[in-house]
Amino acid sequence: MFAVEVRDHVMIAHSFKGELFGPAQALHGATFVVDAAFIAQTLDSNGVVIDIGRAHEALKEVLGPLNYKNLDDLPQFAGVNTTTEFLTKHVHDHLASVARAGQLGRSGDEIERIRITISESHVARAWYEAPIA
Repeated sequence: MFAVEVRDHVMIAHSFKGELFGPAQALHGATFVVDAAFIAQTLDSNGVVIDIGRAHEALKEVLGPLNYKNLDDLPQFAGVNTTTEFLTKHVHDHLASVARAGQLGRSGDEIERIRITISESHVARAWYEAPIA
């Protein structure tokens, strides 16, 4: 397996509902480091998994609307606890759509999986990995 990984970050605010979350039920801020790994069985004729520049732009595209926002105020997240785990799938689904459309410099059917890792601190992170199909 081969992989190319790009990284960006996003600064957000949000709160959680539920006793499980203790003090995080109150509005709080976070800076998340987001890693997106694109995984393929083989390299293409150029010797790459995907175009790394296009991958980075696609990651910026999905994170841009979240940056410096209170996620509690965004209609697409109404009634949802925007946990780190939830956000990994949100980012994955967007990037999988971009990959399926062939916008990463390679046919989407040649990219097997995408893995999104979001680090919320130097000691805690979550990830989601799935096929792009």
